[in-house]
Amino acid sequence: MTVTLSFHGAAGTVTGSSYRITHPKGQFLVDCGLFQGNKTVRALNNKPFPFRPADIDFMLLTHAHIDHAGLIPKLVKHGFAGPIHATEATTGLMDYLLPDSAGIQESEAERENRRRKRKGKAPIDPLYTREDAEEALSRAKGYDYQNWFEPGPGVKARFWNAGHILGSSSIEVQVQDEDGKPIHILFSGDIGPDEKVFYLEPDAPAGFDYILCESTYGGRDRDDYSLDQRREALKAEINRALGKGGNLVIPAFAVERSQELLHDIGLLIKNGEIDPQLVFLDSPLARKVTSVFKRHAAELQDMELSPEELFADDRFRIVESVEESKGINKINGGAIIMAASGMCDAGRIKHHLRNNISDPKSTVLFVGYQAPGTLGHVIQSGKPEVRIHGNNHVVRADIRRIGNYSAHGDHTELMDWIAERLPAHGAIFLTHGEDEGRKAMQKALAEKGLNGEKVRAPQLDDSFELRATGIAGVTHTPQPRIDPEQFRADWTSEYAQFSIEFGHLLSAQPSDKERLELIKKLQAVISKQ
Repeated sequence: MTVTLSFHGAAGTVTGSSYRITHPKGQFLVDCGLFQGNKTVRALNNKPFPFRPADIDFMLLTHAHIDHAGLIPKLVKHGFAGPIHATEATTGLMDYLLPDSAGIQESEAERENRRRKRKGKAPIDPLYTREDAEEALSRAKGYDYQNWFEPGPGVKARFWNAGHILGSSSIEVQVQDEDGKPIHILFSGDIGPDEKVFYLEPDAPAGFDYILCESTYGGRDRDDYSLDQRREALKAEINRALGKGGNLVIPAFAVERSQELLHDIGLLIKNGEIDPQLVFLDSPLARKVTSVFKRHAAELQDMELSPEELFADDRFRIVESVEESKGINKINGGAIIMAASGMCDAGRIKHHLRNNISDPKSTVLFVGYQAPGTLGHVIQSGKPEVRIHGNNHVVRADIRRIGNYSAHGDHTELMDWIAERLPAHGAIFLTHGEDEGRKAMQKALAEKGLNGEKVRAPQLDDSFELRATGIAGVTHTPQPRIDPEQFRADWTSEYAQFSIEFGHLLSAQPSDKERLELIKKLQAVISKQ
């Protein structure tokens, strides 16, 4: 039996990271993440795993973000009984992230079942429960960086700092083939940028048989910047927003982005460079994650604030209860409001957008990647009207964006990371990115002499038979779980925008007669389909 690498997520899309290695002595997973994005992509979470969870011996986890760890409780629910190996800080974050995700799954199932009951339909079960999450957490084992360990027969592994979030890692793995010879593989995880508060630059050794590299920002470079320049950009955006007299709403991920922003906002306040009335972090999860950062403050790098000052400004309000969150709605200006989720597809940020997006005095500032089909992507793309909680809202707020707070390396930084890890004797796999970004990285690598069979962009559920000298065979799934075109834009997001635009077109007609004629024309087109 040879060593086979299968891509069960983050292949053609940015989320759902999951890689399966089968080898002569068993099989294991690297990551098991939740799919996020448009409705069709999210539906993958409810489909069966393309393998038997009970057959998985153990898991290696690159970091705690939900798109890398969020399906672990489902894996446990359906029979996985092995240990989960990660860094110590990652296990600390998982203690909060997995139960929070389980609570979301239970709430969504409860909400859906109320609708189904009204329609006389049978109820559904949540994707997984808090009990499943707690069982998963009982399997977690924490490790330091750079120390080899043996998670199972025929396998050695060690973690390297990836510079992405607290505890994030690239994972170096050696897997014995049928002849007892090691296949040497590096899983990048998510690679952080060179200039980032809290962490040193990403690190890992050089020389592998296979390298898997994320490509979230493939083909896209941010402006060169230092940490000071990044804070200058944030200061300019905050003062611009507060100068308009309204609130500044920032969609931010609960893990890392929120804490970085709080650090830099606190520093700007301390230095007298900005003067907001209040700064809200409205996320129960972010509140808990922030407590983990406080515990690890002595380990963090490049902080301008002391551990005692970190997240401690008198104007900060780290909100947990629903009542406190609702109270923010009464503030008409002068506040900075950060809330999850970072792509605006769930959570309390949708309430704050609903209350501020039609106010011309308000500002919405995006500080991270927005996946196609998400509400954040729709707003950022400049649509004049968006649908939030089933209602249309005219966009009058100032929509702004800065890219220097991304937790991902840009195109040049990813290319540099790969160059420092070479040679890759067998192949380089580009994962965790949309096809456009992966093609840009393939082209750039080809210009450096790495082309053809040396650089692969696998699609969902593709499997590769690995030998130290190169790929021995490729298997494409005969029945894809999703049409790859749906990763970019699915019918539900297109339908929502069509409904808004068609409504505007109807309203623009001079009379009811013309409106009826327009509807009949559309019906005639539909009837021919």
